[in-house]
Amino acid sequence: MTLIEATILGIIQGFTEFLPISSSGHLVLGQAILGIDQPGNEFEILVHLGTLASVLVVFFDDIKSLLFSLTSKKTQTFILFILIGTLPAVFVGLGFKDLLKSLFENVAAVGGALIFTGVVLYGSSFAKRQNKDHSYFTAILIGCAQAVAIIPGISRSGMTISAALFLGLSSKEAARFSFLLAIPAISGAGILTALDVGDGFQLPITVAVAGILSSFVVGVVALKWLLGWLEKGKFHYFGIYCFVVGLITLVL
Repeated sequence: MTLIEATILGIIQGFTEFLPISSSGHLVLGQAILGIDQPGNEFEILVHLGTLASVLVVFFDDIKSLLFSLTSKKTQTFILFILIGTLPAVFVGLGFKDLLKSLFENVAAVGGALIFTGVVLYGSSFAKRQNKDHSYFTAILIGCAQAVAIIPGISRSGMTISAALFLGLSSKEAARFSFLLAIPAISGAGILTALDVGDGFQLPITVAVAGILSSFVVGVVALKWLLGWLEKGKFHYFGIYCFVVGLITLVL
């Protein structure tokens, strides 16, 4: 993988991580189009760390507010919901690690997963917009939605935000919970991958840095864009895109 290819893939990651169109699926398709044969998912994890930094920047005020109110019962309960929501992804990620790894090299599976994502996203337009509060039930179900999204081609933000909307949360709270939930999930995946790779990391440091930086910068822009679209009720439009791209992928 060259420096330019890493930058292009980093841009794809940053643009698609927060827009609900599956960053992992687009990375697989991007590597296939560019003719990049990069075994494993080391690069995917690196650019995910870049977009993790985007979450920390955009939601800095929310994170700071949580840290400075740790003695509050409300904050403690919210953090507990985040931890509960993280558990399903941990179980799926560890229990089906080898199967999930093989799917990153299966373009047809990604196409099918994108179609599934498209159907769910478009279906979210029929959810009744309410302002319900979080509960243990919503935390578990949104966490399960995140676990399903480990499959490349299924959007993490798409699944978690859609699940939150179906459960009656407001669009603003759905986005907030979704992206704060991403922090432990992406961090954990990065740590596990680093432990698996150990001293066998194959990517040149310049390539790794290019991927992380490009995914971070574009990720900040994409995240702010998505939040605006959510407020305008245009979230389901991304479902049409995913369905079409998934269909084209299967046909070609």
